[in-house]
Amino acid sequence: MKIVLVTLIALLLLGYFLGRKRSLRLARRVSGKRKLHSLPGYYGYLVAIWAGIPAVVILLLWTSFQGRIVTSLTMADLPASMQTASSDERGLIINEIVNLAESGTLAQESDPVKQAAARHYLHLKQIGDWAVAVVVLVVALLGLLFGLTRIKPDARARNQVEAVIRWAMIGCSAVAILTTVGIVLSVLLEALRFFHAVSPLEFLFGLKWSPQMAIRSDQVGSSGAFGAVPLFVGTLLISSIALIIATPLGLMSAIFLSEYASPRFRAVAKPVLEILAGIPTVVYGFFAALTVAPFIRQLGEAAGLNVASESALAAGLVMGIMLIPFVSSLSDDAISAVPRAMRDGALGLGATRSETIKQVLIPAALPGIVGGVLLATSRAIGETMIVVMAAGLSANLTINPLEAVTTVTVQIVTLLTGDQEFDSPKTLAAFALGLGLFFITLMLNVVALHVIRRYREQYE
Repeated sequence: MKIVLVTLIALLLLGYFLGRKRSLRLARRVSGKRKLHSLPGYYGYLVAIWAGIPAVVILLLWTSFQGRIVTSLTMADLPASMQTASSDERGLIINEIVNLAESGTLAQESDPVKQAAARHYLHLKQIGDWAVAVVVLVVALLGLLFGLTRIKPDARARNQVEAVIRWAMIGCSAVAILTTVGIVLSVLLEALRFFHAVSPLEFLFGLKWSPQMAIRSDQVGSSGAFGAVPLFVGTLLISSIALIIATPLGLMSAIFLSEYASPRFRAVAKPVLEILAGIPTVVYGFFAALTVAPFIRQLGEAAGLNVASESALAAGLVMGIMLIPFVSSLSDDAISAVPRAMRDGALGLGATRSETIKQVLIPAALPGIVGGVLLATSRAIGETMIVVMAAGLSANLTINPLEAVTTVTVQIVTLLTGDQEFDSPKTLAAFALGLGLFFITLMLNVVALHVIRRYREQYE
């Protein structure tokens, strides 16, 4: 397949140069390039498009359906006893054959039927690879020749190339939109299955979270407790602590770097600050669990406070440090993008530098600053590793930052870890939590858009 791709790319380059060369030859016949409708490069792109698009479509279709076609033909060649088995048994048999063929351990298989089926599978796959290679290259050559015949002085090559690019952009946008719709629908459908078993009122307003299903009906909480309020409160508590740390520090850092720091200091300080964004979250988790949490516990004990070994405060503080680059970098870019004329105008009217920053630059850059804070908020809500290692897994309903809490994302990971049945309320609860998290993020976006629209109307 790699050889096919390399050959196809070579044909596309060849088509581009042949198309451009042919357009220049036509230009000399009709007294110069000005007689051509488009620039010579567009004719080369047109030939490359005719050579590439049909071949790529065929290659993508074969790649998508190759597995089904080959496995179906392999299954049809098996003995009747295997073909009449149940669908689950047939799936296991074909999986064994495919694994045997792709692992290269045919000689170690003792079952002659499966060994022969694996050889047949490899033979069919090889035939399919050669066939698609020949078809793709032949189609690419035919498209190249057809594209060369389309080159004429009055051919609207630029219009056709731009139309293809426009449709490619529309396709990329459609993929992004359809992916979003698919994610929402997949979560929504599974969440509806959960709400058939558990009341939405219990999920939204219940104060106890204990999704472990009891084995016997006489056990306490045999039907499980799915009140998600402790999870959402824990998520908001840790996120609030993180934003209280990250927002002022990040914003002040951005103001200093954009308005007060020298170019030499800024060139060094900004990359060093942004290194924080590249540190893995598990490293932050280790730092929170081994350094910050013990320090907070010792400090609390010295002050006579009862501090849990895993606390929301420890997780929130470390998460806030992690979020500083998100707020700082975007806020710095937004403040630096404010036109110089606004600074000079404020200073010319007698305003001090601090007054210019407070009354001109910050309001004008507020949409970018809000975007940075929103990005940091989304990152805080979705963080998992720091919470697991520093705040724990206890679903406590509390707003005391010195106690252990957990978040929605941590519980989603916990519910979906290991061998789980996807038809029990315990597992389906993860999708309900994901749906709730989606609506929280959506509301944050709505609020941010409202703030941005209000200040844009005021300052533009």
